[in-house]
Amino acid sequence: MLVHALLPARCLACGRVVDEQGSLCEVCWKGLRFIGGDLCRICGRPREDGRPGDLACAECADEPPAYDIARAALVYGTVGRSLILSFKHGGRIAGASTFARWMVDAGRPMLTDGSLLLPVPAHRWRLFARGFNQAALLAGHVARQTGLVCLPDTLRRVRRTVSQQGLGSRERRANVTPGAFAVAGRDAHAIADRPVVLIDDVLTTGSTVNACSVILRRAGACRIGVLTLARVAQDETQPI
Repeated sequence: MLVHALLPARCLACGRVVDEQGSLCEVCWKGLRFIGGDLCRICGRPREDGRPGDLACAECADEPPAYDIARAALVYGTVGRSLILSFKHGGRIAGASTFARWMVDAGRPMLTDGSLLLPVPAHRWRLFARGFNQAALLAGHVARQTGLVCLPDTLRRVRRTVSQQGLGSRERRANVTPGAFAVAGRDAHAIADRPVVLIDDVLTTGSTVNACSVILRRAGACRIGVLTLARVAQDETQPI
């Protein structure tokens, strides 16, 4: 096609020319780390402690998060990080449908009938600067692939916070608190007594989704899941 001749398809992670829009080159595909095996039953972090069975990790056992379950498709590693940054800051949104398919596979335990999908909201000024909310884009595709209802405007960010990029876990928790979010909009009443699934691109320390979960619990959500494209598995200081 003429469009492809003028604008060739490029790898979603590294930018190399590929055969099909919304795909990865062979090198980047081989470098992806899909999450599987033994996971913490709550936060979904890959477990390497050798403990048998469906158990919580030490962090969740000591300080349970505000949500009930979290799952992610990819480890935020070398290729995963390039994929996220190209999507989030580079505007390579052609892979959103593919990303959502990976997320659906990872999130099947929480994507049950009646679940409501809520993207983690961006503040209006950040949305204006970036041009789109990557969480809302992913949530829309997950909704189309599962038939679940997406409420893109019900959870809102009412207070601007500084970027989480480069912040440590303690700084992230102090930066994003429940007061930064609110349940609003014409569908706010729909959350009461319903299971909800928060959608975002990356789960790092969990400070943002924890703050959102507190607000959703106050609004009456009966079960809160978190589903992301990627999550930090080891080093929580990696910049997002």
